[in-house]
Amino acid sequence: MQQHEEESLRLKKLVADLSLDKAMLQDVLAKKN
Repeated sequence: MQQHEEESLRLKKLVADLSLDKAMLQDVLAKKN
């Protein structure tokens, strides 16, 4: 069970990082226009 929880946390962290990257990218694109 411990293994599964760690995997879940890692996935959540990955998704959070991706969301952050996407938000930053949109911010940069918005400033260019």
